[in-house]
Amino acid sequence: MSIWGSLIGGMIGFSLGGPFGMLLGSLIGGKVSRSRSRSSFKSFAQPQQVFALALIVLSAKLSKADGQVSREELIAVKDKLKIPEHELDQVGKIFNKAKEESTGYEPYAKQISQIYQGNINVLEEVINILFYIAEADGNISDQEFRMIQHVSQLFGLSNAQFNGIVEGRKSSDKLNPYVVLESKPDDNLTDIRKRYLKLSKEHHPDLLLSKGVPQEVIEESKKKMRAINSAWDQIQKLKSN
Repeated sequence: MSIWGSLIGGMIGFSLGGPFGMLLGSLIGGKVSRSRSRSSFKSFAQPQQVFALALIVLSAKLSKADGQVSREELIAVKDKLKIPEHELDQVGKIFNKAKEESTGYEPYAKQISQIYQGNINVLEEVINILFYIAEADGNISDQEFRMIQHVSQLFGLSNAQFNGIVEGRKSSDKLNPYVVLESKPDDNLTDIRKRYLKLSKEHHPDLLLSKGVPQEVIEESKKKMRAINSAWDQIQKLKSN
């Protein structure tokens, strides 16, 4: 079943409070209370749809971060989120509404952080996909980078976690393995291995799927896993010399 069905209207439009609820409510003409708890949202909405909605809205905010919306970025949103043709109309309505409204990205980022509180790996995946979308036109502008970095801070990610995401997007021959594994060159191999095992578990696609990351966007987490494994292999070789 597609994650895109019934994003507008239905249970999500009326069970989600905060800025997301207001956004969807404005699209369907309903009144959604900002005081609705996030628990009521979790009770009625599918986790995959929550993740999808978060990506649509933040992607819209990101697309105008540098003052221009490129065709490549719009294509990246469609392709990365694997939006089927028959769902483009309703998803486009959400995207355009989020892009045009005066509300900044900060309230949305804060609400996402609350919804996924305790699931830092899911929040890291949001950051990972925002980078994918930002680099779709061949260049991540300074404004886009600063926005993504600020979103990561609003999510509660540490500098080491953010830097690990950035480094993990490089090809295996260019990445700094210590940054990927959030370690330092003078850390002993036992401690680095513990970090490697922890990150491997947190970013395993099966775990992310169970946490609400949709199958449609799981490929980016697989790239992260490859970077983690490559970094560990490199560090083992470096430490053995």
